[in-house]
Amino acid sequence: MNITNSKGFVVGITGASGAVYGVRLTENLLSLGFPVHLVISNAGWRVIKEELGWDVTDREGVLNQRFGGLQGTLEYHPIADIGASIASGSFRTHGMIIMPCSMGTLSAVANGSSDNLMTRAADVMLKEGRPLVLVPRETPLHAIHLENMLKLSRLGVRMIPAMPAFYFGPQSLEDMVDFMVGKVLDSFGIDHALFRRWGE
Repeated sequence: MNITNSKGFVVGITGASGAVYGVRLTENLLSLGFPVHLVISNAGWRVIKEELGWDVTDREGVLNQRFGGLQGTLEYHPIADIGASIASGSFRTHGMIIMPCSMGTLSAVANGSSDNLMTRAADVMLKEGRPLVLVPRETPLHAIHLENMLKLSRLGVRMIPAMPAFYFGPQSLEDMVDFMVGKVLDSFGIDHALFRRWGE
């Protein structure tokens, strides 16, 4: 895949625990100069408030405060805006990442349910043959979760569970978050220095 900065990525943040993953992914993509189309579910906003302590009463304002000044451009799309650009297959992007991905969103994508912008954008990736990466964040997993992941994996969806490694000697929670973000960037062939690779 030829990655250039001319086309952007769609990033989804759901209500699964681990909102920091999606935030760090967005920061890194923007820092690398990529346009980012960001969709956050209502439950995702709740988790951002609870886990990160953000004041989410002014959603666009807090995003501008957090991501303003980075090299890439950020476009926030409300979850109910089913007519947004990313809902159409004619709008070209490099792909989509849902990080973290709740089991509810994963189930909707696996079963072709696209009643909000996030699941519609994911459906567009599938129908257009574009890369779709899901970062499931749940434990323990039951058979329905696993069957939905297998179904999507067989369709070419990349599953990158939020399972940070320890071989690179993480010294902080941030190191472990960056490892997962780095694995997502690896899946698109994007160079980064977020963790020390085995053998380096």
